Amino acid sequence: MEQLATPVEKLSFVGPRSLARLKELGIRTVRDLLWHFPHRYDDFSNTMPIAEAQKDQVVNLVGYLTKLDNQRTWKKHMTITTAWIEDETDSIRVVWFNQPYLEKNLPLGCRVSLAGKVKLDKHGLFLSSPSYEKLAEGKESTHTGRLVPVYPETAGLTSKYLRFLIKPLLPYIINLPDPLPQEIREKYRLPTLGKALATIHFPADLITAQQAKRRLAFDELFMFQLRSVINRRRNLLLAAPRLKFDPATVKALVDQLPFQLTNDQRRATFEILKDLEKKYPMNRLLNGDVGSGKTVVALLAAYAAAELGWQAVFMAPTEVLAQQHYKTITSLLKATDTTVALLTASTAKQRASDAITEENIPKVMLLKKIASGEIKIVIATQAILQKDVKLSNPALIVLDEQHRFGVAQRAALLKNQKLVPHLLSMTATPIPRTLALTIYGDLDISLIKEKPAERKPIETKVVPSDQRATAHKFIDQEIASGRQVFVICPRIETPELPVVQMDSAKNLKQSSLWAEVKAVTEEYEKLKNEVFPHRRVAMLHGKLKPKEKEQIMHDFKAGHYDLLVSTSVIEVGIDIPNASVMLIENAERFGLAQLHQFRGRVGRSAHQSYCLLINGSGFGGENHRLQALANSNDGFKLAEIDLTLRGPGEFMGTKQSGIPDLAMASLTDLELIKQARLEAKNILKQDPNLVNYSILKERLAEFQRLRHFE
Repeated sequence: MEQLATPVEKLSFVGPRSLARLKELGIRTVRDLLWHFPHRYDDFSNTMPIAEAQKDQVVNLVGYLTKLDNQRTWKKHMTITTAWIEDETDSIRVVWFNQPYLEKNLPLGCRVSLAGKVKLDKHGLFLSSPSYEKLAEGKESTHTGRLVPVYPETAGLTSKYLRFLIKPLLPYIINLPDPLPQEIREKYRLPTLGKALATIHFPADLITAQQAKRRLAFDELFMFQLRSVINRRRNLLLAAPRLKFDPATVKALVDQLPFQLTNDQRRATFEILKDLEKKYPMNRLLNGDVGSGKTVVALLAAYAAAELGWQAVFMAPTEVLAQQHYKTITSLLKATDTTVALLTASTAKQRASDAITEENIPKVMLLKKIASGEIKIVIATQAILQKDVKLSNPALIVLDEQHRFGVAQRAALLKNQKLVPHLLSMTATPIPRTLALTIYGDLDISLIKEKPAERKPIETKVVPSDQRATAHKFIDQEIASGRQVFVICPRIETPELPVVQMDSAKNLKQSSLWAEVKAVTEEYEKLKNEVFPHRRVAMLHGKLKPKEKEQIMHDFKAGHYDLLVSTSVIEVGIDIPNASVMLIENAERFGLAQLHQFRGRVGRSAHQSYCLLINGSGFGGENHRLQALANSNDGFKLAEIDLTLRGPGEFMGTKQSGIPDLAMASLTDLELIKQARLEAKNILKQDPNLVNYSILKERLAEFQRLRHFE
């Protein structure tokens, strides 16, 4: 499969400009290009004589070009190209707008195929801006006269160009070595890899297109399941600290907590503590809804390890979250003598006690205490990955929002350890079962669905855009009573960039960031200067440096601002107990999962909290996602609805999940996932090292390199 690794710049007609745009779509090799699948097909297979074409029909017409000219309309500043084609039955007018180059591309007398909708005006029937291509004698059509693939595109890169690149490659891949064993293909009636690839790009009909999609989706799901089974088996061969927990020790801390644990918290804690007793490392995901109390569950496990003389590490993605964990954990452990420290790029702290009155200490001194084992619970950011940081005897690593840490970062935490620490990953994104089964197949999963009893349900209202002033008045009342407010702005449409700026993938990406900045800046200026000139308003967006973001969040938490206007960059898990209102502008532009995460930034104290969804679509209460959010506070239920309404690709996002588009599209197909998992288990049971499946082994190694499962 060496030819699949060929860089796309080696292909004809791929220059520097198109190369940058291809890379923006993640296309760097021939494999990437062939695995860039259509997201739909235009059905232009209805080829008919011109005389039979009727108004409002989508047709494909083939004939000879008899006339073509361009006219410049100065009033509308556009070029109108008018042409006539004829066949043996009749002739028809064709109109294109702002495509003057057609005069050179389509010489008189050439045979053309045109696909589009037939319209009627005072001059008669005509085709308006149809797809077109010249037909050479005996050559099959590519862009018309068939099911035509339409691909995910980016600015300056069209589906027509992608078809132009992909179609010449198909004859060379029909006999590609197939990693999927023949017995599995035959069992599930799946086409060969080469045939599936050729078919998915240029299918004869929708039935064969669906068969090709099923085969290629099975491939990706099968690789995920192979990886999961192999990782589980490897994990069983590793040696970990065996922590025989004392129920009385854990119960003593639970009894001192200022709240009652929920049943889900008790169950999750027991599952984790039983895992810590095993001789191989735990690899567990703690999946809890926003505000469900995951931190205290992880703390109980860390405390059990500390009481047995071992170390536990909490790793948070930002300084703000690390400081929040430090404050929470030291508060919950106030009746114990457990040593706790905070280590970030800018901070070194140790928990104050009878013997220690000064929290802030020199970082060098803290590193010595960590290395000696004096500190039992370390809360840290990526600062703990530095070479000068040495752990004494870590037994448990807790990763908060585990998708934020890469494979290399996780490996660095385990450096130079004879015994592999147990790993507990936490996420506040409720994950539906089919997604969890695929993405986290090698992890055990604990779910926390219940909310603590003292938390009041957040009142969620859908607010039509013409009632925004009423929402602002309510916000002002909440601020007057001492509360704080979040306002979230969606990204506005990406502005057109000058052509010179569009020549690199980096600039294309930057344009999206600047669109976010523009949206939040405009809202910030309006709220600060017009709506709330008497309030303290701050702004947060993706172009700020990490230090600037953290300072703004720190100041907001400290009460220096009344209202924070932000893009979607606000941290998952950030705890602002005094914030009681979350207002989301143009809420219809966000998915349910993201809206639920935003809502989780409020309702984190005894104060009644509110989420106001400004519906900018003009459909009142008819937006199903917004109504679902208003009707339910259950994140797992909402995740299932989101999966149904938006599809898995929209729900997770392929960049975040590491899952390719086609596998994503199949994550609602539980039967296909079960089949892939069954076959992965069977094949590894027969041949654990895939000795007899060399092509599959090579493909799996490549898959592991390309998918990092962040």
